[in-house]
Amino acid sequence: MTRIASTPRPKGETRPPAPTIADFGNQRIVLRGVGKDVYALLDEAIGPGQHVRLACDGEDIELMTTSDLHEILKGLLGRFVDVISIEFEIDQVAVGEKTWKTKRTDRGLQADLSYYFEPAKITMARKGFRRKSMNPADYPSAPDLTIEIDSSRPQIDRPSIYAALKAFEIWRFDGTYVRIEQLQPDGTYLAVKRSRFLPVTAEQIRRWILDDEASDGQAWVRRLTQWARRLRRRK
Repeated sequence: MTRIASTPRPKGETRPPAPTIADFGNQRIVLRGVGKDVYALLDEAIGPGQHVRLACDGEDIELMTTSDLHEILKGLLGRFVDVISIEFEIDQVAVGEKTWKTKRTDRGLQADLSYYFEPAKITMARKGFRRKSMNPADYPSAPDLTIEIDSSRPQIDRPSIYAALKAFEIWRFDGTYVRIEQLQPDGTYLAVKRSRFLPVTAEQIRRWILDDEASDGQAWVRRLTQWARRLRRRK
């Protein structure tokens, strides 16, 4: 079983920061002991863009439908990554809800958002894009950073799937906290304070995503951009 260390609360904080989101309205269905063949059939049948996240840990399959609230939060997190990347001139390629599968195709999942940051992966992805290739072999087989939005506990072993894929960093937002988890040499994920790929902490991400004014997307992006510029000048 993959170990995940919890992120301690900031010093002096005695209760979760407000505001929080108790429930994203997502629905889960779990199929036990059906294996990779059923997973492959479901993955092909559902296809992209259906607001259904599908995952298989080698034995069990989980299907999760996502709510409008979930998708709005996903958009905020995606814009957060884009603004920070632009302001700090950090190259990356976003691949959204791409389905990731292990080489044996017995495990796989969809993250809410996925990114390449390593130069070799960026180069490979852009070459595939320039050719407008539909062949998965023309693109990297694992993300560098993934983002997961979930207020309830997954019913299958998602961390072990990420570990098998060798996805280095995962941001998890549960409606109250953001956790940044990084892959360790022993195949477990450990919560850390700061991202490897972007110069931000878990608490900074949480504050921006739970900002009361985030409902005004354009104003939110402008404030985030100004903050990122000030942050860069202090570096």
